[in-house]
Amino acid sequence: MDGNGRWAKKRLANRVRGHEQGMDVVRKIVRAAREMGISVLTLYAFSTENWQRPKLEVSALMALLKKFLKSELREMMDNNIRLNAIGQTERLPDGVRDLLYETIHTTEKNEGMLLNLALSYGGRAEIVRMVQDIARKAKQGEIDPDAVTPELVADHLYTRGMTDPDLLIRTSGEMRISNFLLWQIAYSEIYITNTLWPDFGKEEFIQILKAYQQRERRFGKV
Repeated sequence: MDGNGRWAKKRLANRVRGHEQGMDVVRKIVRAAREMGISVLTLYAFSTENWQRPKLEVSALMALLKKFLKSELREMMDNNIRLNAIGQTERLPDGVRDLLYETIHTTEKNEGMLLNLALSYGGRAEIVRMVQDIARKAKQGEIDPDAVTPELVADHLYTRGMTDPDLLIRTSGEMRISNFLLWQIAYSEIYITNTLWPDFGKEEFIQILKAYQQRERRFGKV
């Protein structure tokens, strides 16, 4: 979900206005994904690096997250959507964190689409956390270092129990993955669109999914 700031700048507006418009797009894409039968949708909402932004912008983003959780709970319950969060969520402000956990708990029995919000998330930080966890267990004799497998690694990531992403969509035309799901996207298909996130819509989303369906996934094979 990239391009909120540039969208606002092009319109001589405050960056927060771009984030507000971006939140409206989140609602539309979540709804579209559910309607198309997508089982898991992960949105990169706030990275570990985003904490370095101006305090006023960070505060505005936290307020928007809180507003989203409050306004979308009924939508999630009515449409059987289960909310989950990945990342260092303990770093979120108390009020935001408490509401996030409460919403996750309220929706935990829903069996429809899983909506993953990557919040205070960084791929390298996730891998460091995983290595520390496995090393700690190995030191305590709970894990044999020679028995470490890709499956064991996956079980110590935030996304344990989930399948790896089939498709990564990057908006705003940036040719990088920005520290996102570094382990999990090893074989994911990647689609980069020049559209800024606030201008991204259901029609383009569907077009991208159709383009993905035409690709032949080889997973490193011939």
